[in-house]
Amino acid sequence: MPAHRRILCLWFPRLAVERVIRRDGYADDLAIAVLRDTGQMQVISSLTVAAERQGLRLGQPLRDALAMCPDLLTRLGNPVEDERFLSRLSRWAEQFSPWVRADPPAGLVIDLTGCAHLFGGEAALISRLEEDCNRFGFTVRIGVADTIGAAWALARYAGQQGVRLRTGDAIDQEAHATRSRAVKRRHWERGGSAPSPQAAGPVAQVAQIAAHGQTRQAIAKLPLAALRLETEDVLALGRLGLRHVEDLLGLPRAALARRFGYAVRRRLDQALGLEPEPVSAGKPAVFYSVRLTLPDPIGLEADVLAAIDRLLPPMCAKLTAQGRGARKVRFQAFRTDETSQIIEVGLARPSDDPDRIRPLLAMRLNELDAGFGIDLVRLEAVQSEPVQAQQHSGHIEAGERVNAHLTSDTALDDLIGRLGGRVGLEQITRLHPADSHIPEKSAQILAAAWSEPGTGWKAVSVPRPILMTDPEPVFAEDRPRLSDSFRWRGRTLKARSMTGPERISPEWWLDDPNWRTGVRDYWRVELETGERLWLYYAHGAAKTGGWFCQGQFA
Repeated sequence: MPAHRRILCLWFPRLAVERVIRRDGYADDLAIAVLRDTGQMQVISSLTVAAERQGLRLGQPLRDALAMCPDLLTRLGNPVEDERFLSRLSRWAEQFSPWVRADPPAGLVIDLTGCAHLFGGEAALISRLEEDCNRFGFTVRIGVADTIGAAWALARYAGQQGVRLRTGDAIDQEAHATRSRAVKRRHWERGGSAPSPQAAGPVAQVAQIAAHGQTRQAIAKLPLAALRLETEDVLALGRLGLRHVEDLLGLPRAALARRFGYAVRRRLDQALGLEPEPVSAGKPAVFYSVRLTLPDPIGLEADVLAAIDRLLPPMCAKLTAQGRGARKVRFQAFRTDETSQIIEVGLARPSDDPDRIRPLLAMRLNELDAGFGIDLVRLEAVQSEPVQAQQHSGHIEAGERVNAHLTSDTALDDLIGRLGGRVGLEQITRLHPADSHIPEKSAQILAAAWSEPGTGWKAVSVPRPILMTDPEPVFAEDRPRLSDSFRWRGRTLKARSMTGPERISPEWWLDDPNWRTGVRDYWRVELETGERLWLYYAHGAAKTGGWFCQGQFA
């Protein structure tokens, strides 16, 4: 008889700060906070128990935290190092099951199916996990259930209440100005004991186990955030009074998807096991990276560029040996104050040529802040793709295509890479021909870095405007023939000549909202001012027609 599927989720709520404690050897009873830079200010992203007992909380600005706790020790967060440390923890967890997956930023997912009995059962396995985590110095919360969603929810939200929104209807949400002074007095001012500050997150090691077949009962009382929903969805559901998972269990799936989208229904079905969610074993990490330790700290841009010149050839040699080319390169500069800065550049075409990567990095060196000096630099090809350096035997046509691709001019790709370094590769697009007689659908927009130049453009018998816009209403007499005088964009215009009509019908198999005005007759209109407009007359269908302007010729 096959074993029932069992999933174990580990959550390390203080991973960032406890990694710093483990690395630097601080005492556990110190108030330490890890910060993240939001661009405007630094806020707390991870706290020790001692810091939370002094009233500090996650997301609090650093200036407010220092006012409450002057002895607070702070360290700037390093998400890249946290992710690497999490990958090392996933390799440690492979002793319990071969199916382990990292769940950034601070979690692990383990498929325990058929493995728990090797350690004396789930309870004994959890005890061993807690002992190991205590020895490592990590706070951990554990959830075990039949599905990934349920185990994830139990590890993070067991024992918490749903989100309550302030609507102004409840009596305890009355405005402060309308309350009596006697009610506003705090209870400890009338002889009661002062409240103790509550921690913002979990402090003790906690394990939650949902028995087989009891998934629905185990997660019913948890808040909606336990379903891994987006914050906007949780707030939208909360406004309707839906705060716990059990509030969604009885709702029709179709209505739920129509109102809140497919993601809410999908997450609920995954937690209940109605939609599969496998745990794939992590692939062995392949690093195309090199680093250089400097005997003395550096801070000049020329020195950093010299270090890059030392690192690029060995990294590209690693790529060449594996037949791969870099698509995204990350440069890390580690400063003497144990913080680091990162620069990432992308290439429009995978390459293992140092001369094509160096200008992209040099262009962004002015973003680095050396601080008190840089003593270690690291260069890594974060994303890579196969690049064949030689033509293999095969079909002649295929060999010719590969050879032409490898020997083609890379000037355009280098230009796209430089522009992408400034504005982002996703912002640079190019047009490709599309098979449609609708003017606005005759071309499709693709990312220039991940597409080849468009070919196969079909010649049109009637010219199209250079600038094509959304249809704008033209105030003219409602008849198929345009009058000599009309208004457009607040101006009164006079037509000198008109060429047309070119009749275009909508695609009958699609219900395009932009074409509900029916068949269009397009005209090329030259004005007395010299402008040439592309106007059309819509004959009307589901919506009222009339005259519209859709473009301008050069």
